[in-house]
Amino acid sequence: MWSITTIVLSLILLIFLALRGFTIIIIAPIVSLFVIVLNGMPILETFQNDYMAGFVNYAKNYYLIFLFAAMFGKFMDDSGAARRIAESLLKVLGKNSKYKVLVSIMVICAFLTYGGISLFVVIFAVLPIAKPLFKEMDIPWHLFLAPFFIGIGTFTMTMLPGTPSIQNIIPISYLNTSVTSGAWIGIAGTITVLVLNLWYLKYALNRSEKKGETYATMKNLEDKKDEEIIDKYANKKLPNLMLSMTPPILLLVLLNLLKIEVLYTLMISVLICTIVFWNYIDMKKETINIGATNAVLPLINTSADVGYGAVIAATSGFAIFVDIMTNVPGSPLISLYIATTALAGITGSASGGLGIAMETLSETYVNLDLDPNAIHRIAAMASGGLDSLPHNGAIITTLVVTGLTHKDGYIHVFMTCVIAPILSAIPALIVAILFY
Repeated sequence: MWSITTIVLSLILLIFLALRGFTIIIIAPIVSLFVIVLNGMPILETFQNDYMAGFVNYAKNYYLIFLFAAMFGKFMDDSGAARRIAESLLKVLGKNSKYKVLVSIMVICAFLTYGGISLFVVIFAVLPIAKPLFKEMDIPWHLFLAPFFIGIGTFTMTMLPGTPSIQNIIPISYLNTSVTSGAWIGIAGTITVLVLNLWYLKYALNRSEKKGETYATMKNLEDKKDEEIIDKYANKKLPNLMLSMTPPILLLVLLNLLKIEVLYTLMISVLICTIVFWNYIDMKKETINIGATNAVLPLINTSADVGYGAVIAATSGFAIFVDIMTNVPGSPLISLYIATTALAGITGSASGGLGIAMETLSETYVNLDLDPNAIHRIAAMASGGLDSLPHNGAIITTLVVTGLTHKDGYIHVFMTCVIAPILSAIPALIVAILFY
């Protein structure tokens, strides 16, 4: 019981430090040391054999994927291709009502992320479009968070079969599955999360209008001149739509139709980006170098998370946790979902929580004779729920970039990226239990 108590206390400490603005690179070893000392574990030996083993194993498995995914995103960003796709989608979807604007932003973000572009690229491609649009339509700026996070952090991240997100890739090496595994489970979750979130967009907009909120009366990016978003595409020649869409479409075809291994798919996609966008990139060497270095921080952050999880897994309390999870009444898939989403909430990271779950629990659930395809999809979906608590790094970064605070708009993130995905797990689990 004491060991479980130390794990809970370490979680509280981790969340507290994250909300105070400390990076997970520092938090993870500090909180790990806290667990090690309170459990009477050998400090140096546990750090070397458990923490660093988890850290290094994750980095070894996913470094190249992070590297080429980051470079792909950078090419799509600097060439203006992501911006061209966003502008073209907005023209098709329309902007003749406030609700349609919100839905359009959601669809744009979803299209870009499903095409393999990271959320950090998406936000800088979409923000210069969204800001004047929200001002023109007199939509309170805090509402931007709702469609943005629906598009980048729900169905395209964990549910839709074939998505190239890291959350959909992590289970493959543990379960020998593919990016399309558990397709019907993911489709059930996608339909549910879309219905719930489209309703929430309407509800949030109506509630805002009843309160008399406008773009001018609420906090927006013009409140602070130093937070003004500069549109770097303003005087730039952008590639045409056909050219812009070639690399994302190729990526999805290679990954889903031709079933080429994820790493090869990303490498080929980066090569194609280099060829077709070379003349649209002004500072070529900087694009390549920055694209490569952009992979480092997300990888180190997640590896540090997984290292902390490895220390937790080495405690006697974790064995009790696993025993409790695997003995939850009903299908073991339910306990898998609960355990994985709890780990994602603990770390404040979908990929970190999923990495820990796969490293420490995947073998246990495979040995229960569950379909690996169902394990893959349920675990992936579970990683995208409690991960979006206030200490999530992507949320904190987005708030800074948009000039908002947790108080201004975190409620939209909570409703769209925590409540809706958790509710969507219900039909997904039913499909998994009945048909897999």
